[in-house]
Amino acid sequence: MNVVTKTILLPCPSHTAWKLLADGAQWPLWAVRNVLASTPIGTGRWQIQTPRGPGVLQIRSIEEHGILDHDFIDPKEGKWTVPARVVPLSTGSMFMMTLEKPTGMPDDAFELGLKGLDEELAQLAKITSSL
Repeated sequence: MNVVTKTILLPCPSHTAWKLLADGAQWPLWAVRNVLASTPIGTGRWQIQTPRGPGVLQIRSIEEHGILDHDFIDPKEGKWTVPARVVPLSTGSMFMMTLEKPTGMPDDAFELGLKGLDEELAQLAKITSSL
């Protein structure tokens, strides 16, 4: 499949999840497969270290709507624009990301990346359980 939406239930309120996810400096805590380190380089932009080299994370966030759309600019795989949302629930919240396989990326590489994202989302749920 070329388009996949991943979701995870988070045990914290949506505003708490949104604040964590809107701060690119916090991504190395949960995006452990793709963001090894991050340094702010402007409003909503972070220089990131990835397993493939340096890249850029640009987050376009609107808290009142739970929007966390972002561009992940990878040194080898190019630019991914990823729509993402935090949705409030009666207890906790849900985080969702939609990923579209970039043109030219082999199917097996996309599938491997999705498995890595599953690990990252599990890490996010673990981190937010103490917030």
